[in-house]
Order: sequence, then structure tokens, then C-alpha cells
Amino acid sequence: MNVKIRQRMLVLAILDGVIIASAVVLAYLLRFDFQIVSPYVELLPYIIWLYMGCTLLTYRFWNMYRRVWQYASLRELMAILKATTTAAVVFVLLDFIIDLFVPGYIVPRSIAMMAWAFTVLGVGGSRFAWRMFRDSYFEARLKIQPHQQRTLIIGAGYAGALVAKELLRKQESDLYPVAFIDDDAMKLRREIMGLPVVGGRDKIHEAVEDLHIGTILVAMPSMSKAEVAKVLDICKTTRANIRILPAVSDFVTGKVSMGKIREVRVEDLLGRDPVNVDLEGVANYVSDQVVLVTGAGGSIGSELCRQISPFRPSRLILLGHGENSIYEIELELRGLFPDVPLETIIADVQDRNRMEEVFDHYRPAVVFHAAAHKHVPLMERNPAEAVRNNVQGTRNVAECAHRYHASHFVLISSDKAVNPTSVMGVTKRVAEMIVQGLGRTSKTKFVAVRFGNVLGSRGSVIPVFKRQIAAGGPVTITHPDMVRYFMTIPEAVQLVIQAGALAQGGEIFILDMGEPVKIMNLARDLIRLSGFDPDKDIRIVCTGIRPGEKLFEEILTNEEGITATMHNRIFVGQPLDFSLDELHRIVQRLEMTANQPEIARRELRIRELLLQAVPTYQWAPEENKASAQVAALEIKKSLNEVAVAAIKE
Repeated sequence: MNVKIRQRMLVLAILDGVIIASAVVLAYLLRFDFQIVSPYVELLPYIIWLYMGCTLLTYRFWNMYRRVWQYASLRELMAILKATTTAAVVFVLLDFIIDLFVPGYIVPRSIAMMAWAFTVLGVGGSRFAWRMFRDSYFEARLKIQPHQQRTLIIGAGYAGALVAKELLRKQESDLYPVAFIDDDAMKLRREIMGLPVVGGRDKIHEAVEDLHIGTILVAMPSMSKAEVAKVLDICKTTRANIRILPAVSDFVTGKVSMGKIREVRVEDLLGRDPVNVDLEGVANYVSDQVVLVTGAGGSIGSELCRQISPFRPSRLILLGHGENSIYEIELELRGLFPDVPLETIIADVQDRNRMEEVFDHYRPAVVFHAAAHKHVPLMERNPAEAVRNNVQGTRNVAECAHRYHASHFVLISSDKAVNPTSVMGVTKRVAEMIVQGLGRTSKTKFVAVRFGNVLGSRGSVIPVFKRQIAAGGPVTITHPDMVRYFMTIPEAVQLVIQAGALAQGGEIFILDMGEPVKIMNLARDLIRLSGFDPDKDIRIVCTGIRPGEKLFEEILTNEEGITATMHNRIFVGQPLDFSLDELHRIVQRLEMTANQPEIARRELRIRELLLQAVPTYQWAPEENKASAQVAALEIKKSLNEVAVAAIKE
């Protein structure tokens, strides 16, 4: 045992010996009104040593000298009570035995009880006094330091109290708590860690002004994301900076520290509760299988690889066109999951012969097809590439999955495929139709999963806004009424994998993306979260709708309808009736046209063929399209909200 530990244990034992001896003497003094008479006074030294011996031996048995008393709590107090009670019982038994065999041995019965009480008070008091000294409790409360910001803590529960205690103790922290906000009426006007609870969330604005708050710390890790988002909506309208605590799981596992307090991110404002994945269902179709992910270097594809790997596929094939992105995700996965066999393939899904080689050699059982061109304005200017990648590439991979008997094929689609106004959206809709068509006859379970924008992806608007804010503005948006559905990459991918487990074949799964977000509000939130005032420090400029863009996105066509699944965040659109033969003819013409050398005629013909394949494709000059979208915005939003609400009920 370490010498310092031995010394510490010896010091504690000596201190406890003094406390125990004093407890016995005080018990005798009180019992005899401070006039101890003979023969009790002659027996007192023996009683002191006997009680001290019983107690110290019992304390050692209960490992009282192996505890770190700097963090003494109710658990340590209970240990003191148990150990001291055991010692008192042993003392009484020995006292009874000695009384039988030693003449003149007399100890009043009340001595044991009073000595027990004084020992508990003395030992417990010494331990908690040591904790208060080590915590520098009194010193820390003296005054706020120059580098610290006055902080309002939202949430006066366990997490809030824990953080307040740590912030008061650590003078090097840049936060100094001055008050709590909590909706619990029982805590109103009470104090926690010496800090007042000044009111509920309706008092946030008043508290920030009256208490000169510089930072608001949201400490509600056990609350739903929706409730946290509501609180953040109030906080972000104040002048204070906003920080937030990590998830409640970090408290449970003991990972929480002041270093975990972070700035509020946009995804915190979405009010999205964590996705619950049916691990058993996912494992049944992914574990011990050869899994192919196309577009594995992209935002969605790479996250698919990260979340599939824990289910231990027999082989994970990372297929992509960009060598750098594939190399990076390979390095990451080999570090995180060294036991998962990986294969990295540089290939283009447009190359049918290469796809045949891959499927013939590796025989993947599960295919996640994430490779696609997704940038709307770019695809408007390059429609042939959209057809080659989104249509021809999907057909190549899907037909190979059918030919080589894969069990599951999951297409990553987009809400832009619904009543499309862009080449990107309509090509994704044709890709959905190809998958649905194969699902009618194939033993492979072909499904598509449709969702909206993902925060943090390469094509997301968030990184663009952040760069513009960092440059001092202006932040550019296309239209003040533009709205979009948003999801985080991890939750979108979890639902994609879960949807694969629900697949029967031919479905289009639609993910619950919550409430649509107005891009103007998103831009304002990002500016505030960056510490600036919108329109004052950073301007917001509307540049006009770009080619192919919608003011709003829809989750399903009027014909599809929507039904619930076993998962409360995944819905299924009913397959539409269309002619497979006609689809095949149009797809063949599209692919032939996309490879023609004459650009001007080619692009016009591509749009005509896409309109034949998808009659809801809204191909029109942008100036006409924008005005029509503005007029239809509220109607479409209402229809989508009613559809989803009906299913949830």
C-alpha cells in the first residue's frame, strides 16, 4: 500500500480515536450531571479503550478509511451510521459478557446510546467539515472574478445543482452562477447551493435584465428535446450568450465535466428527441452479412458506415468515386472498428461493367445506395450528369442487386422528389420508380427512404451561413418565405437503417422530420448563436430563388397517401401504379440522350423525357414558378401537416 495512503489512514484513525474517547467522556458527564462518582470514574479509562477498540475495528471492517471524504455525501453518512451502530452493538454485547464474569464492573446502559450519538456527530461532522474545506466553499462564494460572466442556470434539478456547485468551486471557470430558473412552483423563491430560484421560464427575460446576466446555461439534460427547444426559443431572444449541458447519459456514466458545457448548436433548436432504434431488428438483416454502401465517402454514406459497423457485418464494402473521401472514412473506421473487415472500392456507379464486377466478386446481401448528385442549382445547369448519376447509376446498382440476389436494397431519396421542380428532384423520383418497379417482381426487398435536408452535410446551408457570418456578412438567403425540413445526419441514418429492417419490398419510407424550419429564422438563429444581432451586426440579404428551387418541400404526393409503421418516426407511402414497360422505355431514352454530344438539344430533350416519366414535374420558367409557389405555400404546408398529424393520432 502507498506510504501516503497509510499515513492518511493513520491520521484519520487517530482523529477518530480522539472523537470516540471524547464521545464516551461526554456521555458520562451528561449521565452524571458533570459529577462522575466512584466506582464509575475508576472504570472510565477501561470503558474508553473498550469502546474505542470496538469502534475502530468496526470502522476498518466497513472500509471507512478507504473512502475519499472530499466527495462525502449521504451515502458516506449512511456508512458512518452503519459502522457506528455495529460498534455500539458489539460494545453492548461485550459489556454484558464482562458484567457476568468481572465483579464490580458497572456501566450504565444509557452510556452506549449517548456515546453512539456523539460519535456519529463527531465523526460525521469531521468528514463533512473536511469536504467543505477542500471544496473551498466559503472562499469561492466571496466574489465574482473579473474574467467571469454572471450566469443564469435554467433548471434547478440535480444537473443544475451539480453544475452550480462546480462553477462556484472553480474560480478558473469563465461562468459565475447567480440564480436559477425552474418551472417547478415548489422551488420558487427557495435557494439551491445558496442561489435563488427567481421564477419559471416566463421570467427569463426579466432575470437577464435585472441580474445583468451575460450567459444563460441550459441545464435540463433529462428533458425532451422538444421542451429544451422551447426554452432555447425564449433564451435566444435575449442578449445573453447561451450554453447547454450534455445529454443525461453523460451524468449517469459520470462523464460530465465543466469542459462538456458547450455552445448551443442549430440542431438543439429543432426540438428533435433521440431516435430509438430496434437493435434486434437491425442486427437480423445486417449482422454477419456482406454490406455495400455506395457513395460511402459522402455525408450520408460515411455515417451509414459508422452506424452499420457496430452490428458486425461479415464485410463492409465502401464504394465511392472520390478517392480522398473514401480514404478518410476507411482510416476512421479502421481505428474505431478494427475487427470489421473493410473493402474500399473506387468506382463510378454509372459504369455498369464495374458494378457487375463488384457484385459478382463480393456478392453483397445488403445494399445502401447513397451515391447521387444532390445540388439543385448545379444539376439544373448539368441535367445530363443528373441523369447519368441519379437515374443510370441507380438502375445499374439496383439491377445488379436483383441479379446477384441481394436480400435488401435501400435507396436514399429526397423530399425534392415529390412534385419536383428541379432536375435533381425529378431524377430522384425516377430513381424511386426504378426501385419500386424492381420491387414488384424481385425477391430482393427494394425500398426507398425519403427525407429532407441534413444539418452538417456537404450540401447543407449551415456551413455556408457560418462562413458568411465569420466573414462579417452579409448572410444570403434566396427568399424570405423559404422553408425546409431538417434532420441531423446521425438521426437520418439511424432511421434509414431502421427502415431497411421494416422493408417488405416496393415501399417508399418517409421519415418524420418534425416541423419545417423557415430559412430566414434559421439564418437569424445562427447569427444570434454566433454572438451577433441580425440586421444590426450582420445583414441578411435575399438573392432570389435559384433555378429548380422550391419555396417549400413536400413529404408525399397526393396520390401516395401515408400509413404508419411499427416505428413512430417512420411512415410508408403507398406504391403508385405506373407502367413498367413505359418507364423502361423512357429510362433507356434518357440514358441515350444524356450521352449525346449535342448539348443544347440534349438538355431540352432530357427535360421533355423527365416530364413524360414524372407528369408532376413542374418544368417552367423560374419567374412564373416563383409566383405560383408563393401562392401555394400555405395550402401545401397545411396539407402535409394534416397528413402527418392524422397518422400520429
